[in-house]
Amino acid sequence: MTTKPASNFLRDIIEADLAAGRYDRVVTRFPPEPNGHLHIGHAKAICADFGLAQQFGGVTNLRMDDTNPVKEDESYVRGIQADIRWLGFDWEDRFFHAADYFEQLYAYAVELIGKDLAYVCSQNEEEMRATRGTVREPGTASPDRDRPVPESLDLFARMRAGEFADGELTLRAKIDMAAPNMKLRDPPIYRIRHATHHRTGDDWCIYPMYDFAHGLSDSIEGVTHSFCTLEFENNRALYDWFIENTSTPRPRPFQYEFARLALTWTVMSKRKLLTLVDDGLVNGWDDPRMPTLSGLRRRGVPAEAIRGFCDRIGVAKTNSLIEMEVLEETIRDVLNDAAPRRMCVTDPLEFVITNHPADAEQVPLANHPGKPELGEREVALSGSVYVERGDFAEAPPKGWKRLSPGREVRLKGAYFVTVTEVVKDDGGAIVQLRGTYDPTTKGGSAPDGRKPAGTIHWVDAASSVPVELRVYDRLFAVPEPGAGELKDELNPDSLAVLRGRAEASVAHAGPDARFQFERVGYFAPDPDSEPDALVFNRVVALRDTWKSKRTAASAAAAKRSAAPAAASGPSAEDLAALRPWTDRGVSVEAAFVLHGDPALAALAVGAIEAGGDPVASANLVANEVVRVLSGASAADLLFGGAELAALQGLDADGTLNQRGVRAVLAELVAAGGDPAEITERLGLRQVGADTLGPVVDAVLQAHPDEATRLAAGEHKLVGFLLGQVMRRTGGKADPKAARALLMERARS
Repeated sequence: MTTKPASNFLRDIIEADLAAGRYDRVVTRFPPEPNGHLHIGHAKAICADFGLAQQFGGVTNLRMDDTNPVKEDESYVRGIQADIRWLGFDWEDRFFHAADYFEQLYAYAVELIGKDLAYVCSQNEEEMRATRGTVREPGTASPDRDRPVPESLDLFARMRAGEFADGELTLRAKIDMAAPNMKLRDPPIYRIRHATHHRTGDDWCIYPMYDFAHGLSDSIEGVTHSFCTLEFENNRALYDWFIENTSTPRPRPFQYEFARLALTWTVMSKRKLLTLVDDGLVNGWDDPRMPTLSGLRRRGVPAEAIRGFCDRIGVAKTNSLIEMEVLEETIRDVLNDAAPRRMCVTDPLEFVITNHPADAEQVPLANHPGKPELGEREVALSGSVYVERGDFAEAPPKGWKRLSPGREVRLKGAYFVTVTEVVKDDGGAIVQLRGTYDPTTKGGSAPDGRKPAGTIHWVDAASSVPVELRVYDRLFAVPEPGAGELKDELNPDSLAVLRGRAEASVAHAGPDARFQFERVGYFAPDPDSEPDALVFNRVVALRDTWKSKRTAASAAAAKRSAAPAAASGPSAEDLAALRPWTDRGVSVEAAFVLHGDPALAALAVGAIEAGGDPVASANLVANEVVRVLSGASAADLLFGGAELAALQGLDADGTLNQRGVRAVLAELVAAGGDPAEITERLGLRQVGADTLGPVVDAVLQAHPDEATRLAAGEHKLVGFLLGQVMRRTGGKADPKAARALLMERARS
């Protein structure tokens, strides 16, 4: 069943802004600092920035936040671009640098000085920290706070000219030294740094601070929605203050915060990742054990899996710790569906089939057991094969289902074989097995119906190729590393190198190939791989091998955390309980909320049973109902699943937009009732397709150039034109109907 994307509050904000006509089109931005490579936490932000803009026909700018020349490098810029493209997103011609705006940002700083809203300060960093105050006590004003405007203008110009040493002076905003938000206590906005910039060279020796450059750069670029992680929540006041007190373009952008990604068994700090690289604890930023996008790409993780993981965990306002198993399960799901099967023996032991003809025969094997459309390949079988050394036991334990003397087993897809002789060297080590095969069992089944003890994989000794298998595991041995020395928390078994043999066909695999080596794991070629020296990385194991460690970690996390269940990420043990929801496409975040509150879960189930879409029902309850309840019990609601399903219907058929859905829901929580009656009583009905025609025609006539370009295929303009329709209808137009009419009538 096809479901619409899971709801999230960022999407709701954009919908409301477009409905209100605040913006003509959506413009987001992704602003990484080029002081390191991106990690999977950045992938969540990338998917939000680019994905949400795409959903609304908007665009996304890629902007390097290069305001600190000491730590930045052009190689990081190139790496960031490669990572974003690999994820499947494109900024087209909208590639910018904060350095592009240094002259304009300097002019904004001069403007603030001229308004007596900024001053040059001689306090050093330590003195500013000492006079900043506390959360209970106001700060102490700098002796330079009342410096005359002309004097600050002169000093600031001389700072730019290079007359002062690093740290000798700063430019500070003059806001409020008693502000409860300590970010507003006269923050520095320019500092002196005599350092060569990777883009502007030595043109500048003063550089803007992030808080000053961020929002103003957004405004210069025409950004509408600036999405940040929650650690920047208090910085939003500065974002607004700088925009409101300078002559930046309008309409202005606004900042919104969402929860950052935190994963167990790894670190997500650029500083700590850089330590791992600089201290030689890993083999560079693209080490396949790193959580960097370049490391994940080298390991062989499909970009589709990263995007799916970001969709699965959703976008929320509360920080949570996500189990690594959620990521691994997502990768496994993608590869299980897409990766063709091959056989590979990791610890080869030769098995000579003494009664097999000298000439090799071809054994047909399915490329994927669940996808017959992927066809078959033929694997050579001669009189000598390699089997896993661990698949043979000379004195087998009870219940052994593999090779042992006199026991018949199946070579996968081929024949039944029996070991008749064990060959050992002078030291008693087994060096070869010898035995026979039953030629009547070709294809792996016997005409008399007998069953072998088990089935094992194998490769032909003559035609198979040698492979180096790099079996990667988690880099850290503790679930939440970083509390101590990183080197002391490393997993000593994070990499094992095996020398094996694989089917000959893997020798021709391209760099983007992914295989399931049966009974071994999912593997991908490493860039080190060459035709005569094949190297494969294990992407992920066939199943979770960290169960006992995970159980211990979850218990420790539960003991440590006093936060409500809904504010924590799902433990690995919860994943099975979440399956009834996540298997229907519901995000982990929403599923966890329902899992933790039986009354909410019952409401969602009731809506589904009344005909509601499972994903929409779950998200409506987990996001909107919870928001309206504001901590009250869902058990006391004055409506049930039938009303919720009816509300969905009004949304789906275009009667209500998102704002209307929220208004009806608030009325239901307050007094109950019928959603359709509430819609009419409150005048919330959208302007539908049947009456939108004249409005759309008027918009297209008023903007002929944009209409022509839309008809020619420039689909990003539909966002601009949709905004005009919304403005003419007071925000009541059905966005879906309006979009369809715009596309249809622009072409006619």
